[in-house]
Amino acid sequence: MKPMHEYEINYGIKATETIKRDLLDPIDYAYKSKRSIDISIRQPEYTSVCPMTGLPDMGCITINYRPDQKIVELKSLKFYLLQYRNVGIFYEYAVNKILDDLVDILQPEKMEVIGEFTARGGISSKVSAFYEKHQHHQAR
Repeated sequence: MKPMHEYEINYGIKATETIKRDLLDPIDYAYKSKRSIDISIRQPEYTSVCPMTGLPDMGCITINYRPDQKIVELKSLKFYLLQYRNVGIFYEYAVNKILDDLVDILQPEKMEVIGEFTARGGISSKVSAFYEKHQHHQAR
């Protein structure tokens, strides 16, 4: 049996630059003048690849947000997240990139992206990143 460092990956790992946020389709939130709502979206079949080993990473991405003027069209979100399938990306970077892309497109009141990743090597990870509009403007 070969030592682990002698195995070669025989498939391409895509760079994070291949992820296009313009796939995200914002649509008007028609009830903005009437009430605020909280939206929770789960993608339990998220996949990407480890940039170190090329092995698949799997998990559940949860997006919780309070919209301002726009909400995300779900089919566009599905296709956006599918882009990660062959991208070499660390968990922490993926969660932050998803948050940044959605905030740039939607400009929500607040948003949290949580990644709960399947155990690999006996270790599981949960990563969360948070944005809140009034805190964001104060930090500038």
